[in-house]
Amino acid sequence: MTAIEPTAARNRSRRNPWRAGKRVLGYAFLLVSALVFLYPFLLSLAGTLKSRAEIASHPVLPWPLELTTRAWQFVLLHSDFPRWTLNSIIVTVAATLLRLFIDSLAGYSLARLRWRGRGLVFAGVLAVMAVPPIVLTVPRFLVLKEMNLLNTYPGLIFPLAVDAAGIFIMKQFFEQIPRELEEAARIDGANIYQTYWHVVLPVARPALITLTILAFQATWNEFLMPLIVVRASPDHWTLPFGLSTLGRGGAGGQTFDYPVMLAGSILTIVPVAIIFIIFQRFFVRGLASQGIKG
Repeated sequence: MTAIEPTAARNRSRRNPWRAGKRVLGYAFLLVSALVFLYPFLLSLAGTLKSRAEIASHPVLPWPLELTTRAWQFVLLHSDFPRWTLNSIIVTVAATLLRLFIDSLAGYSLARLRWRGRGLVFAGVLAVMAVPPIVLTVPRFLVLKEMNLLNTYPGLIFPLAVDAAGIFIMKQFFEQIPRELEEAARIDGANIYQTYWHVVLPVARPALITLTILAFQATWNEFLMPLIVVRASPDHWTLPFGLSTLGRGGAGGQTFDYPVMLAGSILTIVPVAIIFIIFQRFFVRGLASQGIKG
């Protein structure tokens, strides 16, 4: 026994340097990967503090040689950026709330209720998830035109109020909730709507938070709908479409004012980043629970 113990200790001492080396290499790889992903953001932030001439001559330098806040002053004080932000807030909040309500209702119906054609409807939901959004551009435009919803807030909100991915997420989560909870509510006299609202929906908080983050991000960054719905009405432009017109033109042979465009882009991603940072642990938990039960 005493002869074996020194041998085991020597073997552990020989393996420890190798383990430490692998750990160092792993951390170094993660650090380099983080820098690779962060560099474009840092480059954009530095670009907002450069002049137009400097960003043209030193486009990949991650710091300004001559600090200037001209781009930020133009975006905040001399453009329609505040109006675009307000429009984005209105559309995003309304579309996200509607998507939470409609997607959860549809997901609960597909997961728990028994009605004819349920499997066919769910197959249609899966099929819609495989269709690129650009394919639906012309049909959406024609429908909104016939409904006289062009250049209006409802025209921006209603097409974004439901999506197939949200229905799928809610259906998969509802299927994992024990049926005993609903049966107990039915025994206590709750109808199907009371069971859904007071029993099932509170349990589905991780899935709802996941859907909230995805819906908020998708709606906030939506460019195609404003392009086809409110292009002729600048009062209804949202941030993504407004940014496409920000910084265009100018003297000196430069078509785009890149510092101004970068400043607007940085301000646009701040709300999405804040929402994700606040709810990231619920987001990860919600995604982890979306696996299909075997």
